[in-house]
Amino acid sequence: MAAEQLAHIRLARAEDAVLLPGIERSAAQAFRMIGRLNWLADAEPISFDRHRQWIALSTCWVVVDAHAQPQGFLSAERMGDDLHIHEVSVALPLQGQGWGRKLIETAMDHARAHHLRAVTLTTFEHVPWNAPFYRRLGFQTHQDQRLANILAQEYALGFEPGSRCAMAWHPGLCPQPSTR
Repeated sequence: MAAEQLAHIRLARAEDAVLLPGIERSAAQAFRMIGRLNWLADAEPISFDRHRQWIALSTCWVVVDAHAQPQGFLSAERMGDDLHIHEVSVALPLQGQGWGRKLIETAMDHARAHHLRAVTLTTFEHVPWNAPFYRRLGFQTHQDQRLANILAQEYALGFEPGSRCAMAWHPGLCPQPSTR
């Protein structure tokens, strides 16, 4: 319990980038429980170099444990007036403890502080810790050309057509989550 209380979120640092693919691999093990998506547990994670790019933009946050070791992350990128979330991953042992929600809230706070129009993402429509989770945080299904292009790229990579959706959270339209 004391170790959980000492865990916190901070901006990712350059030296964290090498650890993030391993966290993504650990987080993806949760997909083994979903037959049609179990292949994601063995999929190639986001590259170290790509993580370094997001870290350099100051749009990557990490959950660090009591030993200052990253155990989860959210990687995003500003796209026009939006903050687009590319990946949220929490190591399997820390899942279910609220760290994913806290990472999302950190991105929402960033968008609010920087007067951005929205926080956007693409996700699985019917996976409980994906679209239903984001809806509870105030995200709504949203479609624009940029998000449609991202979904098309995901389907081209092998995701089942219709399995994913684009979502957005608008700071001015949505109240802060009540789960804090």
